[in-house]
Amino acid sequence: MNVKDESENLDLKLKIQKTKIMAFSPITAWQIDVETMETVTGFTFLCSKITEDGDFSHERKRRLLLGEKKAMTNQGSMLKSRDITLPTKVRPVKDTVFPAVMYGCESWTVRKAAGRNIDAFGLWSWRRLLQVPWTAGKSKLPILKETNPEYSSEELMLPLKLQYFGHLPQRTDLLEQTLMVGRTQGERRKETTGNEKIR
Repeated sequence: MNVKDESENLDLKLKIQKTKIMAFSPITAWQIDVETMETVTGFTFLCSKITEDGDFSHERKRRLLLGEKKAMTNQGSMLKSRDITLPTKVRPVKDTVFPAVMYGCESWTVRKAAGRNIDAFGLWSWRRLLQVPWTAGKSKLPILKETNPEYSSEELMLPLKLQYFGHLPQRTDLLEQTLMVGRTQGERRKETTGNEKIR
């Protein structure tokens, strides 16, 4: 309603038919001016998939698929060229593919299985770059030694997360800062049971 009222003050009309809402509480219907707005379970905001349950596994899988497409479809001819040296091939993969996969990873909760999936994508990318199929029986150590990545795919997320949380203390009135620091305003009243001893 606030969005609708402020829009009308600027001679803008909120089109209910094109407006969708998502709530983190069980809301089945929402009406404005007798018109029912469509409720959704997820939407894409700033290129990131956000769902009502707060689970980022869908976004992580979507990013990995995007990285596969970006790595092989957009750069396939360059990666297959015999006239381009290996260090030159490695650079665009580091600069374009992995940032596309890691976009928004600051808010991901990465468990062991998810970390293995992310590292598997990194190894898959280097195998495709070197044109080494899984059936070749070549272990990951020679591949990583040949491509010489500075960090694993999962380790790339750590500095991004630290950089993000480093900015939070400089800002005020943020939910993220409250969750990170773990402090809220005010004091909790001490509960008494009547059995305390007076000293």
